[in-house]
Amino acid sequence: MKIAIIGATGFIGTHLLAEAASRGHTITALVSRPERVATTDKVSAQGVDVTDTAALTAALKGQGFEAVISAFSGHAQADTLDYYVKGFKSILAAVKAAGVPRFLVVGGAATLEVAPGKILLDSPDFPAQWKGTAQGARQALEVLRAEPTLDWTFLSPSAMIEPGQRTGQFRLGGDQLLVDAQGNSHISLQDYAVALIDELDKPAHSRRRFTVGY
Repeated sequence: MKIAIIGATGFIGTHLLAEAASRGHTITALVSRPERVATTDKVSAQGVDVTDTAALTAALKGQGFEAVISAFSGHAQADTLDYYVKGFKSILAAVKAAGVPRFLVVGGAATLEVAPGKILLDSPDFPAQWKGTAQGARQALEVLRAEPTLDWTFLSPSAMIEPGQRTGQFRLGGDQLLVDAQGNSHISLQDYAVALIDELDKPAHSRRRFTVGY
């Protein structure tokens, strides 16, 4: 498949790039610093500012992309929430303007339910440093759910996502936070990437959100 990955040098994006490349996909990494991408005959890199909708549309249009994966987070910016929302809306507009048929989004865990009617973001001990990105991801999910026709998928990780092992052994869920027998909610970056690229290869969650955890 020919795909574009936005944010391919980031915390999650690097693992998505590696997993997609390992499966033989042809990938264009759309990033702010293309020199950080290890290019091959199947992996190319292009510098782009995701908040520049026209430039991003030009990078996506007419290239034969079958899907765009967005691992954009905006977490490094001081105004994380505003920057994330601006960037996400620009990416969404560019995907639609370029006519790319599928849009897969790295989402957050904060919108997952921890009890009926209560989401993780509303928990009193939710880490302050992640609130900007979490609130932005909540807005992004609301925007996607209002999309009338776009074929989108939004994958929320577990509460804890960190480097680990690629086991290929995990559970998938819907809108509820997944926890293990000990009450922990976690997934490795590697297995998160497996779950999202599995969705790329064999779509099972068109126009909805799903989650992954152990």
